[in-house]
Amino acid sequence: MIELDWPAHIRFFLALALSFLVGLERETSGLISKGRVFAGVRTYALIGVFGFACAWLLQLGVPWALPIGVMVVAGLALVGYLAKLKEGFVGWTSEVAAVITFVMGALCLLSDVWLPMAVGISITFLLSEKSKVEKFVVHIDQTEFLAVVRFLILTVIILPVLPNEAYTEFKLNPQRIWQLVILVSTIGFAGYFLSKRLGDQIGLWLSGLLGGIVSSTAVSIASGRIARRRPEHGVHALQASLIASTVMYVRILVIVWIVSPQFVGHLWWKLLLLALVGLVLCSVTRSPANAAPKHSVTTLRNPFEIRPALVFASLFVALSVLTVLTSRFYGDLGLVVLAGIVGITDIDPFILSVISEAPRVENIAVAALLVSMLSNTIVKGVYFAVLAKGPRGETLWRYGLWALLHLPLILIG
Repeated sequence: MIELDWPAHIRFFLALALSFLVGLERETSGLISKGRVFAGVRTYALIGVFGFACAWLLQLGVPWALPIGVMVVAGLALVGYLAKLKEGFVGWTSEVAAVITFVMGALCLLSDVWLPMAVGISITFLLSEKSKVEKFVVHIDQTEFLAVVRFLILTVIILPVLPNEAYTEFKLNPQRIWQLVILVSTIGFAGYFLSKRLGDQIGLWLSGLLGGIVSSTAVSIASGRIARRRPEHGVHALQASLIASTVMYVRILVIVWIVSPQFVGHLWWKLLLLALVGLVLCSVTRSPANAAPKHSVTTLRNPFEIRPALVFASLFVALSVLTVLTSRFYGDLGLVVLAGIVGITDIDPFILSVISEAPRVENIAVAALLVSMLSNTIVKGVYFAVLAKGPRGETLWRYGLWALLHLPLILIG
């Protein structure tokens, strides 16, 4: 970051201007609400200048200047707050802003100027956007809020304490594993958040599009259940399943690009081609004359729940070990067979295990990734066909053709 080395007299005017800005917002807010104002423009400007002066005394060798200054401003704020309470007013935002203004004035002299500017502009913005902030709090979804908290737990608390070194002969790095968990969960949460935020208004098609970011397998099962309960929506549910499966290829391409970019050159055109095939198969589906139902896939689980994250990490570790052992004892054929088996579940852990273990790109590794997608495509078609009797024929030939188109791409190498 570029440091702004401003002279003392410029820093003084900066403290005055920022304090004036905070005071202007407080006095304007008080006039609009016709409430009691703790301090106006002049008082806040004086508080900022007082903070600057205390910081100056500190530099002159008076170490107690700043602590006493903070206590003086805090005492005045306390007196003002108690006076407000007697008059029936509540809330102490202005008093807290006064203390922060003092600190900001001191920072104008003691630190790089970007810090007090950031503090002054930020608190002015928060104070002026009171109504919008309160509206946001009222309408915040508890599930989404807890998901953000869990995300912070996974990243800020758990990730830094994990050791960043490889263990055992399988070279399992706890921090690396957790980084992959966070990566996949973050991508999945983007789709989950949009699905939850937009709700039932998005319809089955867009629900499939967003749900595919989380798990195309889960979307196919959920769509099949919708088609079974509401046969008239069977075609739309099939389209949602196809769209989710299409998004899977794009999601995997993004993950590969982030984790092991060396694989992208061998996979990008194949995955995009398979995604294009999915779009074509979805578009040629004969939709009923009525519009798509405003029904969404609501069975997706939040990727930032602690339990799914732990399950994903466990699967990744198990498949990493199994991939190494399979390659060691059964060679390339064993890895391909394993790729076909893991397709019955979420294939992300297997794909990550393959691209993380491979020091360089090999044709067998690329083939294994495509085989896992082939297997997963077949399984999703079977899931949907078993659940939905109406569009069963439409489902089988579309997913069957889609699966067959994987074969030439696997053999090309």
